[in-house]
Amino acid sequence: MTMRRVLLSMLLWGRPGLVAAEACSPLLDVKVRTLNEDHEVRLCEAYRDKVVLVVNTASKCAFTDQYGELETLYSRYRDRGLVVLGFPSNDFANQEPGTEKQIKSFCRLTYGVQFPMFAKTRVKKDHADPLYRNLGEAAGRYPWWNFHKYLIGRDGRLVDDYLSPISPLGSGMIADIERELNR
Repeated sequence: MTMRRVLLSMLLWGRPGLVAAEACSPLLDVKVRTLNEDHEVRLCEAYRDKVVLVVNTASKCAFTDQYGELETLYSRYRDRGLVVLGFPSNDFANQEPGTEKQIKSFCRLTYGVQFPMFAKTRVKKDHADPLYRNLGEAAGRYPWWNFHKYLIGRDGRLVDDYLSPISPLGSGMIADIERELNR
C-alpha cells in the first residue's frame, strides 16, 4: 500500500488497513426511492463493487425497446457483477407521463424488466436531481433525450456515457462492460 493510500485510508477510516475503494463513490453517493415503494436506497452502498449502468427511461419513446436490450444485458452479466439501474424521467416531450405504478407494470409486463427501477427523476441540466447532476458533471454532458446511459466501473469512476441511439447491446458498450467486469 502506498503512503498516499495509507494516509487517505487513515483520513477516511482512522486506520491504515482499509483502502479508499471501500468509501462510497461520489457519483453514487445519493439516496433514491425505489419505484412505487417507500424504500430508499443509498446507491453507493447498495451497489458497491459492481459495474453500474445508469439509464434514464421513458415508456412512450422511440427508444423504449431498449428496455428489452437492457434486460438482456442485465440477465447476461448480473452474475459477473453488472447492475442496470433504471430512472424513469418525464423531462423530454412528456414521454413518461404515467404514475410509478403504471411505469412498473409496463416495464414488467411489456419487457420483463427485472433490473432495479427507481422513482421518477429529473435529468436535464438546469433541474437535475443529485444523481444526474453528479453524472452530468462527471461526463461533461447531461442527457439530451431518454435512454442516455452512464457506465460506472467497480472503482466508482465514470467509464463513459452513451447517447440515446446507442444500443445497450452494441459492440462498443459490450466491450466497455466486459472490460470493467474483468478488472
